[in-house]
Amino acid sequence: MKIINNKKEAIQELKRISNRTNIENNNKVNVLVEEILQEVKIFGDVAVEKYTKKFDGFNPNPMQVSEKDLKNAWDEIDSNLKQSLEAAHKRIKKFHEKEIPSSFTIEGEHGDKVQRRWRPVKNAGIYIPGGRAAYPSTVLMNAIPAKVAGVKEIIMVSPGNTEGKINKTVLAAAHLSGINKVFRIGGAQAIGALAFGTKQIDKVDVISGPGNIYVTTAKKLIYGSTGIDSLAGPSEILIIADESAESSHIASDLLAQAEHDPLASSILLTTSKEQAKEVLEDLYIKIDDHPRKEICMQSIKNWGLIAICENNESCIELSNNFAPEHLEILAFDPKKILEGIENAGAIFLGKWTPEAVGDYLAGPNHTLPTSGNSRFSGSLGVETFMKNTSIIEFNEESLRVNSLDIINLAKSEGLHSHANSVQIRFKN
Repeated sequence: MKIINNKKEAIQELKRISNRTNIENNNKVNVLVEEILQEVKIFGDVAVEKYTKKFDGFNPNPMQVSEKDLKNAWDEIDSNLKQSLEAAHKRIKKFHEKEIPSSFTIEGEHGDKVQRRWRPVKNAGIYIPGGRAAYPSTVLMNAIPAKVAGVKEIIMVSPGNTEGKINKTVLAAAHLSGINKVFRIGGAQAIGALAFGTKQIDKVDVISGPGNIYVTTAKKLIYGSTGIDSLAGPSEILIIADESAESSHIASDLLAQAEHDPLASSILLTTSKEQAKEVLEDLYIKIDDHPRKEICMQSIKNWGLIAICENNESCIELSNNFAPEHLEILAFDPKKILEGIENAGAIFLGKWTPEAVGDYLAGPNHTLPTSGNSRFSGSLGVETFMKNTSIIEFNEESLRVNSLDIINLAKSEGLHSHANSVQIRFKN
């Protein structure tokens, strides 16, 4: 991990980190994923089974996890864990219920009406990663907003281990969330199955949930056939700190991001040179006996950064340019710094709000924009699983009053029949 004491160099390094996974330029991945998607589109379950055997090392037949197994998973998990899942479910549901968008109607002075009507999509697919770790929290964060939106059918896909089994806590979270169907498949083939449909898996209207570069590329390629939540990259955290922050807290919070993935990024912007050195020392002490030491080391070495800034304003500028997925503000007056923040997926204020609070239980969604995308997008939410329709109703008087303006605008665009479709209604 580098310590940088130069603003220009820090900007360049942050740009390098932000571009660490540019899926647009990964031709080998694109070609492979296109091949997988085409086979799934043509051959359905046969192709899904083929690629699951090839990449995950097990035969997924039967693909679907039975309702009995889902219920057993819930019954068998530790009672304390069960209680924690229920507590998280309650908070997440309560937050997302506030997100439900309202339909509305505007009535014009001549009796015309225009409306926006919100409705849930018919069904949704959620992708839950397997591999390095199990993510029951991601089950809750994807299924709950879909349920709150009113989606009737939620299909979950998640890769099994080499024995074809999905983590028990993940299945328990699926049971708690009321997911209709769960399938033991992952990767690009699972995205293809959700996007195109197979004999066993219904085609869905929206796909949400994070995944590796193959999953993300598949979501990019099927967009248009099916809606998606976002193109999420590896996780990242940026911490703004001043001398009031405890170095051990900062080091722990940086590692909480690094342990996710070798491509995860952990960044500290600090106004204190002493703090920068202390954090780096503490970081390597904590890594030394970390159960995911190798992952942490790769992440910190390749994508970690400590930048010493002249003042808080410089920290804010660098943070806004990077537009982090997660932003922690560990400072004497975090709300003062918050006033200057324009770009961040989720913001965590003060020493008592580590990013893990948002990952698991706070309520707001933890599926967030990465790689600078918080400049123009936000978290997954209820609207991800809804669509809006405009309803327009004019009467004779309202069309007559507005006809000249419509005709003038149509003629300005050279669209004769647009203008005539209004004029012809008043010829008699």
